[in-house]
Amino acid sequence: MRVGVLTGGGDCPGLNAAIRGIVRKGVEVHGFDFVGVRDGWRGAIDGGIVPLDVPAVRGILPRGGTILGSSRTNPLASEDGVHRVRETLADYDVDALIAIGGEDTLGVAAALADEGIRVVGVPKTIDNDVAGTDSTFGFDTAVNIATEAIDRLHTTAESHTRTLVVEVMGRHAGWIALYSGIAGGANVILIPEQPFDVDQVCGWVEDRFKIRYAPIVVVAEGAVPKEGQMVVKDSALDEFGHVRLSGVGEWLAREIADRTGKEARTTVLGHIQRGGTPSAFDRWLATRFGLGAVDAMKDREFGVMVALRGTDIVRVPLAEAASGIRTVDPALYAEFGVFFG
Repeated sequence: MRVGVLTGGGDCPGLNAAIRGIVRKGVEVHGFDFVGVRDGWRGAIDGGIVPLDVPAVRGILPRGGTILGSSRTNPLASEDGVHRVRETLADYDVDALIAIGGEDTLGVAAALADEGIRVVGVPKTIDNDVAGTDSTFGFDTAVNIATEAIDRLHTTAESHTRTLVVEVMGRHAGWIALYSGIAGGANVILIPEQPFDVDQVCGWVEDRFKIRYAPIVVVAEGAVPKEGQMVVKDSALDEFGHVRLSGVGEWLAREIADRTGKEARTTVLGHIQRGGTPSAFDRWLATRFGLGAVDAMKDREFGVMVALRGTDIVRVPLAEAASGIRTVDPALYAEFGVFFG
């Protein structure tokens, strides 16, 4: 069997570990032949196919990013997108695809599976919001990076007695904000699932100042105030219809400064969270997902995504991954309310 491998959406720590696991087991155990699809679904449309063998994946385990490149191209956005994907696979004698990505990439994979294209999905995203799996690789690295940043910001906040607002990634799910905020000892954590009250946030901030403690506010990029709309960078949309986020941290810092009379500054972690060397856990999980995806290919079980359930790697329908996003349970968020303010 000749298998194509692609990585779509934003880059993510652990992608190379997944590619390595796929190729090593696919070649050495199952005797598969592999090709890489360059730049995600763009390569599947435009014929961006490159050789992918065991020598090509040597030494990539600790590397961030993806050796195959990525993009946010959506083949479903054009009338002939599915047809062009079929043509590319036929031109290069590719029998099946392994698509590694988040909700958008896996949504395309699910649609292609419905069209009869043989595909297996592997979930990745630092946001940890793919439905059907307990965790995605990339998340642990992002949390570690954000936690280290919060730890460092505590010292400068205390030195200058100011509020520091830390904006982390999280479009629709606040997993990074919640995990890093708790691990980093933040005084306020704001997530997309729970619209926040600016007056309450300012009250928590003032409570910290009363005991001569400089507050740290962690806010996910998709968090919104109760009285307003999501703060966005601009009105431009990508091919999946998403706006470019970023801006809520700056806005919130201005509101805090205006309402409390205390200085407030913002740190936007941005792409730092998803760059660089993957954590040990993300290398481990990505490798297991890669091995599981190859086994699904061997069993000719297509239209599925490998997933983590407890400690087991299982297979779930791609339609389940495309059915929605995995968000923070309100009860879990409430559990940590004692640390706010």
